[in-house]
Amino acid sequence: MNSPPNPDIFPHDSDAISSDGAALFDDADDSEGLVDSADDLAPIAITLDARSCGVRLDKVLASHLPQYSRARLQQWIDSGHVLVDGKLAKAKSTMLGDETVTLQPQPAVSDFAFQAEPIALDVVHEDDSIAVINKPVGLVVHPAAGNWHGTLLNGLLHRWPQLSGVPRAGIVHRLDKDTSGLLVVAKTLSAQTDLVRQLQERSMGREYLALVWGQPISSGRIEAAIARHSRDRTRMAVSKSPLAKVAITHYTRVMNGTLEGKPVALLRCRLETGRTHQIRVHLQSIGFPLVGDSVYGKQHLASIFSRQALHAERLSLRHPAQREHAEWSAALPSDMAQLLVRAGIDSPVA
Repeated sequence: MNSPPNPDIFPHDSDAISSDGAALFDDADDSEGLVDSADDLAPIAITLDARSCGVRLDKVLASHLPQYSRARLQQWIDSGHVLVDGKLAKAKSTMLGDETVTLQPQPAVSDFAFQAEPIALDVVHEDDSIAVINKPVGLVVHPAAGNWHGTLLNGLLHRWPQLSGVPRAGIVHRLDKDTSGLLVVAKTLSAQTDLVRQLQERSMGREYLALVWGQPISSGRIEAAIARHSRDRTRMAVSKSPLAKVAITHYTRVMNGTLEGKPVALLRCRLETGRTHQIRVHLQSIGFPLVGDSVYGKQHLASIFSRQALHAERLSLRHPAQREHAEWSAALPSDMAQLLVRAGIDSPVA
């Protein structure tokens, strides 16, 4: 089994670690920063002493086994993999201080997330340093809770096994599951470091096509900091919180249309920064949510399109090895192209 590459090569407060999709490293929940490993699953026996008298079982285990997260220990207690004097016990059971606690560690699904899987990849460009992928709708980029397998990362490791030696299998930015389009993958550590630097310097070009409800002015610049929503942690929001991060989106209206009798517009959006759900949050904040966006859009119209109408159309960068400007484009996927036809909008040529 390949061990997850070390994420510490990346600064955790950086444009280099996220894009318009969910954040890649910042804001990620890593279970209190602890990493449980499947490498050592031998039973563990702990003989308690007077210091444990009157203390709950889950707290006793947490103090004796700091290498495991509290959530993991709680799960093992609840699933019957912890015995007190040979008997099952509950997390809230109070210890007397003379018991023997036996724990049988269990592997977590996440322990096996960084494995190669045969997943079809649309490779737009490939050389010794980088690969440019046209990600389809429905493909998750990086393993996370609820999606430990079948991700782009798993497919990358299958196609290029050497990526097991590059942090995050070469991924430096990502797209939401239901956003299609281009992203770049580094095939070497030096290329990844260079691409991370370009993202930090905001010199990597990322342009998206978005179909929105309403018809904004011909062009604009949205500068509004973004943070986790104060009540719903699965969402992001424009925020004045000290934890909010600077976010800047530029947009140009390409063409107006009508969908289900309501005005819509096709926008080309350029990211200056790359925050979680940035385009979706920014456009919603000025009154023009994406068509099909069930999270930030018009809920009563969400069924008109099965996903957010967002496509990463263009990608440009300085090649990390050749040091020359390079750029690529990807045509709209069929579902979004058909949506534009319904709206009376001519599909732009990529």
